[in-house]
Amino acid sequence: MKPFLRHQLERYAQRLEELDFLLSREDIMADMNQFLKLSREHADVSAVAKRYVRFQERLSDLEAAQAMLETSADDLDMKAMADEEIHSASEEMAELEAELQRMLLPKDPDDARPAYVEIRAGTGGDESALFAGDLLRMYTKFCERKGWRAEIMSESASELGGYKEVVVRIEGDKVFGTLRFESGGHRVQRVPATETQGRIHTSACTVAVLAEPDEAQAVTINPADLRIDTYRASGAGGQHINKTDSAVRITHIPTGIVAECQDDRSQHRNKAKAMQVLSARIQEKERSERAAKDAALRKGLIGSGDRSDRIRTYNFPQGRLTDHRINLTLYKLNFIMEGDLEEVTQALQQARQAEQMAELELSLPA
Repeated sequence: MKPFLRHQLERYAQRLEELDFLLSREDIMADMNQFLKLSREHADVSAVAKRYVRFQERLSDLEAAQAMLETSADDLDMKAMADEEIHSASEEMAELEAELQRMLLPKDPDDARPAYVEIRAGTGGDESALFAGDLLRMYTKFCERKGWRAEIMSESASELGGYKEVVVRIEGDKVFGTLRFESGGHRVQRVPATETQGRIHTSACTVAVLAEPDEAQAVTINPADLRIDTYRASGAGGQHINKTDSAVRITHIPTGIVAECQDDRSQHRNKAKAMQVLSARIQEKERSERAAKDAALRKGLIGSGDRSDRIRTYNFPQGRLTDHRINLTLYKLNFIMEGDLEEVTQALQQARQAEQMAELELSLPA
């Protein structure tokens, strides 16, 4: 284990002793907010400290087995027992070290939040809109695999069946943390259905993944900064569509950010949904601005917030998906388009964890 990791883990053991003392004090127990805050910290610190204790136990076992091996060269049974213990301890220590590294990484509280996934057609006209529909289907299928719930918040359909723009809300376990690296430019290379000469075309869509704001920590929006327009919804819906101005468009005047919703027959519910999306977009703008400042101080591997970057290519003739940020290439595009995204999302999370670990090491004093 690297010295900087040991240094960090020893600090956890010290902090656990401090927390045990603080939680035993009567004045702390009398202050419920303070008590709950320290109790949550105690649970987190205790989990790390316990795994480190186990690591130290297995390290002692390893050292004892190595000593046994040196003194039992002529005893085959003892030698075999020592070899088995060395293998077992080394294997468990490697697993514990990897687990402890993950536990030490800074956690984004938004990772556990639901998310809005916005897909917009880009260059490529009708083919781009069709690809937007394919991406929506891919993410929807992925949600089914994960047991997540997906709900379309707003959509602008194209004539050929795709989408000029679609926003879907996804709720489930660690949605934002899993999908956050999907933000960026997605490029597709394939022969469009409308192509008569079999030529491969290139088109693109942009995807933005926004964490749903925590109501307790949501950005404060001044009602005076909003312009709210109502209009008649378009698309399916029967006679109601033609008679009621139920669709709602909300513009945040200071930033120019717009959100709209027309999926519900109730204007009030559409307004509430549009406000949720607007709040998420404003929060993401603030997050992106902070990320841009951070990126000026360090090399950004993933999640720089620049959605104009081409992050991924979907090459249908070759059955290939390439994520350009981490040089990941998979020849299983048909499966991926059916929602088999697990390998991609895990590789991106692991790359981010490796970057965070390098940052953590650099931030510690020599």
